[in-house]
Amino acid sequence: MSGFRLPLFALAGAGLLTGCATESGPLATMAAEGANPITGEGLSNPNPTRIGSWATLPEGRQWGSTAGVDIDPTDGHVWGYERCAAGSAGGPGINCDNNPVDPIFKFDRNTGEILANFGAGIFVTPHGIDVDEDGNVWVTDFAGNEAGTKGHQVHKFSQTGELLTSLGVAGQPGDAPGQLNQPTDVVVGPDGSIFVADGHAGQGLTTDAQMEVARDAGLTGRIVKFSPEGDYLMEWGEIGTEHGQFRTPHALAFDGQGRLWVADRGNHRLEIYDQNGNYLESRYQYGRISDVFITEDQMVYAIDSESNRLRHINWRNGVRIGPVDRDALVGFIPGWDSDSRPNHGVAGEGVAVDADGNVYVAEGPASLFDAGSAFTRYALAAGM
Repeated sequence: MSGFRLPLFALAGAGLLTGCATESGPLATMAAEGANPITGEGLSNPNPTRIGSWATLPEGRQWGSTAGVDIDPTDGHVWGYERCAAGSAGGPGINCDNNPVDPIFKFDRNTGEILANFGAGIFVTPHGIDVDEDGNVWVTDFAGNEAGTKGHQVHKFSQTGELLTSLGVAGQPGDAPGQLNQPTDVVVGPDGSIFVADGHAGQGLTTDAQMEVARDAGLTGRIVKFSPEGDYLMEWGEIGTEHGQFRTPHALAFDGQGRLWVADRGNHRLEIYDQNGNYLESRYQYGRISDVFITEDQMVYAIDSESNRLRHINWRNGVRIGPVDRDALVGFIPGWDSDSRPNHGVAGEGVAVDADGNVYVAEGPASLFDAGSAFTRYALAAGM
C-alpha cells in the first residue's frame, strides 16, 4: 500500500479512463466493453515494456524467490525481499535461516541501485511486506525453522534495519491470541492498527471434509488485528468458502475509504471488510490473486500468479487493473508465454505501482526461473 498520491498516469490515453476531473475526486473510470476478464482479451496494457533483471543484487549472491514488493511513501522508492537464494517458497533446503544473508532490500526506483539491505539472521522465509506512513518496513515470516526458534512472526524495521517490534511467538505456530501460523501479509491501518493475514494452508483444500480436518488441526485462514502498540485486539475468519472465511488470505491493502481488501487466493476473489471485520463486498474479476495494490487514485492492481489448467482453468496470469468502486476491469498486464505454464502465461506474486505509473512485480517460485531475477519492472507506455 502506497502513501503517495499517484497521478491517473494517462490510462485515458489508452482509452481506459473517461470523464473529466472534478473538485470531488479523480477521473471517472469505465470498463472496456466486450473485454474478457479471464483471458485479458479486449483490455489495453498500459505497461507493455517488461524490464527483467532490473534491480541490483550484491556481488556473489544469487536471486531467490519472493512474493512481496511495496513503494516507500516517504520517497517513492521500492522495497522488497528475496528468500536468501531459495528458489522455492522456503522450507527444506536453502532458506534465510541456514543461509543468513540480508533478505530485505530498498532499490532506487529509477536505477535499481541498492539503497538499503538488512535483516540477516532474523527470518526463515519472508512472505509479505508493507511500508507504513512513517517509512517503517513490516515483513512477515511464514515458515518456522527446525529448531523452533524462528518464524511465524511479523517484524517491524526502521529504514536503517533496526528491529523495532516483533509480533507472534518465535518458531511456535498456533491459533491462540498473540500467536500466528504461517502469516502471509501485514498492513498498517489509517489509525496505526496492525492487520495480519494468517494462514497459507487453505488454498489447496477442495472439499468440505478437507477443510473441516484443517480447522480441527488448528490451521488458520484469518485476519488478526493488533493495536498500534502490538497488543492483540481481535480476529476474524477461518478456512472455508463463505464470506468471512478464507482459503489462504494471501495479501492485504487499504483503500481510500479505510476499507481492508483481502486477496483470498484459494477462493479466487477479493474480499472487502471494515476495520472491525464486518464483511462489505467482494470482487470476482481479478483471478487467483496473490497480491493487491491500491493507488491513491483508487485504482486496484491485482496479480494472478497461480492460475493453471488444474486449479483455475482458462484464466491467464498477469496484473488486472480496475477501479475501487466496482467489479470491473480497465487494463491488463499479461504474463509472458512459457512452456512451464502453457496457455496461462507466467507472472510473479507481488505487485506495486510507483508515482509515475511504473509497475513492479516480485517473482515467486513459479516465475523466478523464467524471469531470471526476483524483481521485474513494467514501464509505462511511451507518451502516456
